Amino acid sequence: MSTNSRISTDIQSIRTRQAGAGQSVFAALALTASLCIGCGAGQALAAGDAAAGAAAWTAEHPQPGSAPARSCSSCHGTDLTRTGRHAKTGKRIEPLAPSVNPARLSDDKKVAKWLYRNCRWTLGRECTDSEKADFLAFINAQ
Repeated sequence: MSTNSRISTDIQSIRTRQAGAGQSVFAALALTASLCIGCGAGQALAAGDAAAGAAAWTAEHPQPGSAPARSCSSCHGTDLTRTGRHAKTGKRIEPLAPSVNPARLSDDKKVAKWLYRNCRWTLGRECTDSEKADFLAFINAQ
């Protein structure tokens, strides 16, 4: 099973445990304070580290050629309660903070898709499971 499929399955499992509470996936993650990283049924959950996610959020990554270095904050900014703007296209990016935009990342398939795309665009590679958990913990804390 791919990492993104595992995350999607894990988020769905968390969502099921929170059924009836009317909460977004990030609210459910906040309540459980963990995300299953590369595990199967009955295995331990690994908590994401919001502080590590915050540090990684602003870390700059060199790009090939003459392109400027990129970080998550290059497009999303450091205040996730505010609107961002894509560094290359200038396209508006809605706030990521669940505190101001609870529906923004409530679809587990979109969460997996955007983590995959944005990690590849920013870091030049797919994020590790641990990095994904840290980013989700950081975003959830906003």
